[in-house]
Amino acid sequence: TSSGKLSADKLGNKNMLNDELIAAVLQIVKDAGQAILSVYDEPVELTVKADEWPLTQADKASHQLIERELQQLTPEWQVVSEESDDTVKTKRTTLPIYWLVDPLDGTKEFIKRNGEFTVNIALIIDGIAVFGAVGVPVQNKLYWGGKEYGCWLEDESGVHALSGTTKSDNALLRVVGSRSHVNAETVEYLEKLGEHELVSVGSSLKFCLLAEGKADLYPRLGPTCEWDTAAAQAVLEGAGGKVETLAGQPLRYSKADILNPWFIASI
Repeated sequence: TSSGKLSADKLGNKNMLNDELIAAVLQIVKDAGQAILSVYDEPVELTVKADEWPLTQADKASHQLIERELQQLTPEWQVVSEESDDTVKTKRTTLPIYWLVDPLDGTKEFIKRNGEFTVNIALIIDGIAVFGAVGVPVQNKLYWGGKEYGCWLEDESGVHALSGTTKSDNALLRVVGSRSHVNAETVEYLEKLGEHELVSVGSSLKFCLLAEGKADLYPRLGPTCEWDTAAAQAVLEGAGGKVETLAGQPLRYSKADILNPWFIASI
C-alpha cells in the first residue's frame, strides 16, 4: 500500500506473498545456509546463553544475515528471531504480522557435525504460521510452503511438489523422534503406540520428513519454542499434514508463553 502500512485483515490471502517475495525469502534461507557452512569446518566458538543453551558463531552469522535481509525486503514487518533480544520476543504477542526466525535449529547437531540442522523462516499472521521455509544446508535441500501455497522441495535434482503420503494399512507406523531430546513421557507414548519403526533425527527436519512422506508421526512431548516449529509447521501443512496440541487444537503462535505446548505432528 502507498502508506507502507499493511494490516493483517488485508493480508489473510495468498496475494500477500507473491512469487517474487517468496523467491527472495528462499534466497535469504540459502544465503544463511552458506554463512553457516562457511564456518562449519572451523573450530566451534561456543558460548552458553542464559538458558544454558549453546550458541555458536554460526547461529550469530545466520541471525545477522537473515535479520538484515528481511528488514530490507519488508521493512514494515518485524523480524523476531531466537537471537533477538527479549523486548522483541515479547513484542511479538501484539504484532498482527511478523517474521519468526530460527537462524540455526539444531545447534547441538551442528556441534556434532552430523548435518541435521536447519535454517527456518516463517511468516506469522494473527498467530498462524501461514508460510515457512526450511533450509538444510549440508544436504543442499530447501523446503517451503503453507496451507495456501502447497509444499515444495528443492534439491540437487530440481523442484518437487510434496504431498506427504499416508502409510498403507499393512505398513509399519514410521515415527520420527528427536536425536538429542528423549524423555520418559515420549518413551511411554511410544510404548502405547504398539509396533512401529522409530527414526531419530535432529531439528525441524522431523516435520520435513513427514511432508516428504518418509515418516507418519512426530510426537513432541517435551519443550519447544515457537521459532523451533513455525516454519516447519507451515511446510507440513502445505503437504496436507497437521500439527496439533494433545487437546486436538492446531499449534498457534504469538502466545504469551514462547514455549509450545506438547504436540503431535502427523500426515
